[in-house]
Amino acid sequence: MAGRINDDDVKVVRDAVPIDTVVSEYLQLRPAGGGNMKGLCPFHDEKSPSFQVSPSKGLFHCFGCQEGGDTIAFVMKIDHLSFSETVERLAAKAGITLRYEEGGYNPTHQRGERIRLVEAHKAAADFYVEQLGGEEAAIGRKFLAERGFDQSAAEHFGVGYSPAGWDHLTRFLRGKGFSDKELLLAGLSQDGRRGPIDRFRGRLMWPIRDISGEVVGFGARKLRDDDNGPKYLNTPDTAIYKKSQVLYGVDLAKKDIAKASRAVVVEGYTDVMACHLAGITTAIATCGTAFGTDHIKILRRLLMDNGSARVIFTFDGDAAGQKAALRAFEDDQKFAAETYIAIAPDGMDPCELRLNKGDAAVQDLVEPRTPLFEFAIRQIVSRYDLETPAGRASALDEAGPIVARIKNGASQHEVAVQLAGILGILDTQFVVKRVAQMARWARDRGGRGPAGPASSSSSSPSSASSSYDSGQSPALSGPALNLRSPAHRTERELLKLALQRPELVSPAFDAYGVDEFTAPPYAAVRRAVEDAGGAEQGMASAPEYLAGVREAAPNDAVRALVTELAVEVFHGKTIDESYAGEQLVRVRLRAVDLRIHDVTSTLARLGTGADHERHQAVQNELWVLQQYRQSLRNSGAAAL
Repeated sequence: MAGRINDDDVKVVRDAVPIDTVVSEYLQLRPAGGGNMKGLCPFHDEKSPSFQVSPSKGLFHCFGCQEGGDTIAFVMKIDHLSFSETVERLAAKAGITLRYEEGGYNPTHQRGERIRLVEAHKAAADFYVEQLGGEEAAIGRKFLAERGFDQSAAEHFGVGYSPAGWDHLTRFLRGKGFSDKELLLAGLSQDGRRGPIDRFRGRLMWPIRDISGEVVGFGARKLRDDDNGPKYLNTPDTAIYKKSQVLYGVDLAKKDIAKASRAVVVEGYTDVMACHLAGITTAIATCGTAFGTDHIKILRRLLMDNGSARVIFTFDGDAAGQKAALRAFEDDQKFAAETYIAIAPDGMDPCELRLNKGDAAVQDLVEPRTPLFEFAIRQIVSRYDLETPAGRASALDEAGPIVARIKNGASQHEVAVQLAGILGILDTQFVVKRVAQMARWARDRGGRGPAGPASSSSSSPSSASSSYDSGQSPALSGPALNLRSPAHRTERELLKLALQRPELVSPAFDAYGVDEFTAPPYAAVRRAVEDAGGAEQGMASAPEYLAGVREAAPNDAVRALVTELAVEVFHGKTIDESYAGEQLVRVRLRAVDLRIHDVTSTLARLGTGADHERHQAVQNELWVLQQYRQSLRNSGAAAL
C-alpha cells in the first residue's frame, strides 16, 4: 500500500499540471466563453458538449452527468487509478519529486519497490521485442505468420521472444542495475540451483499492461515440443500484477470501449490481436484465469454503467467454451450492460476465423445475436426430456430462476414468455407467474431481485435535499433546487461569485450566515466555504482555495455542487463589483424579509397581554429590521 503523500506536494502537483492540457489528451476542447473550455464528455454519451473545463480554477464539470473535480479527479476517473497513483503519475510528468509522510513503514522503500518492478518489466519488454528479430526466434515469427500476424502487428502489440538459455534476461537486467531480489519479486526470474534463472525461456512473449499502459506482467506461449511446461505460462501474482485484476489489451481498448459503450471479451492473446486488426478495437481478454468479479469492475467503469452498453463474450463452441459461458452468466447481473454470447461457426476462435474467412467474418461474429441469459437457458433446458410433463416441470424449476434474475421487469416478462415456448408449455401465463414468484422469493431471501421500473423511481426533492445535510449521496443526479425561484437563482449566482471571483464579494460574503441561503444544497456549500477559511482565502490562490472548499465539503454531493458552481458561466453580461453588489444585496434582502416575517408572526402571537419588556424587545427588533431593509433598498451594497 502506497504511503501518504505530503499535502503540500499534492497542491504543487495540482497547480503544476494544467487541467486543460491533461483533458486535451482525451478529448477535443474549444472555447466556451469566460476563459472556460468545452467538449464532449468522456464519461457519458452526448451529442452536444456539456463538459466544461476551467483552466484558471483547475476544475472540470459536466452539466450532463454531473461528474466534476480537479486534475487529479479527472485522471483518477478516466484512467481508473487510485489517488496516490494519479498524483505520482502527474508528478512524474511535471518533474516533481514527492515526499511521503513517516510512520508505519518505509514509504520511500515501498514506493521505490513498485517503481523498480515496473521499470524492470519495461526493460524486459524491450529486451523480448529485440530478441524476436534474432535467428533463434524464427520459430516464434513462424508461429505469428501462420496465424496471420506480420511484423507490424507484432510491433503494435509489443510481442517479443524469450531466449531458450537459462539466464539471458536475468543477466541483461542485472546489467541494467536491477538486483536479484527485484527480479524475483517481479516474477521475471525464479530461483535456480546456482542462483536466479529466467522464468520464461524459449517462448513467444505478450506484455500484459494495466489500464494506464504500464507493463506489469507477461503471457508466454510454448513453441517447442521439448518444452515440458504448460501451453501458456503467465507471470505469477506480484506486487504489481494480479491476474484477476488485469485484462489483456485494455490499455489499447479502453477509449473505444468507453466511446462505443461496448466491449468484446475473447479468450486469448491472439484472439485480441485478430479482433483489433479486424477493426474490433474493443476486444480484451483475461490472462490465464476465468472472467470474474474484478474483471467486471474494470469493464463497468469503462462502460460507465450505461444501461445501453453491450458486452459480447466469444467462447469456443466446445464443452469447455460452453462451461465458460455459463460461468460468465453467473456474474451477469453485476453488469448494467446487456450481455451477449457469440460462438463462431465450426467452433473457431476469432484468430482462426480471421485466418480462414477474413476480417469481415470477425466483424460479423461479434455483432450481438444471442443474449447470454438465453444461451444459459437453452444450455440448462437441453439436459431435460421436454417430451414428458416431469421433464418440462424440472426444466422450468432450474431455468426459471435464471429468468427471474433479469434486470428489467418488461424484459423479464418477455423472456418468461420465450421460456414457455422453449419448454413447450402452452399455458404461457403460468410460466410468467411462476417466474414472478421466483423473483419475489429471491427478494424475500434478501437477494437482489430483478430491477424493474418500480425499483428505480426518483426520490422526492426533499429527500435529495436532505442528502446534503446527512452526508449521504443524493438520490438524483443533481441538487433538488427550483431554479425558477428568484431566490435560488440569486443564491446560486452569489455562490458562483464567492468561488470564481471571491475578490468581488469579500469580505462582505464571509459575514453572511449559512441560514441566509434558503436552499439546503446552497447552505451546505456556504458552510464548506466557511470551513475552508472563507472567500477571502480565494484572493490569494484560486486553485488552492477551491481545493480547500472541496475538501471541506461534507460529502460527494456537496463536493460535486462546489465543482459545478466553480465552472458554471455567470448570467450577467458584465461581472464586476456592481454586479456582485446586486447579488449580495438580493440575498441579504431575502434573508431580512424572511426574518421580518418571522418577527411579525411572533409579535402577533404575543398579543397585547404579553410581558411588556418582551413585547417591546420584539417590536424594537422589527423596527431595526425594517430600517435595515429600507437602507438596503436605497443604498444597495453600501448598506451591507
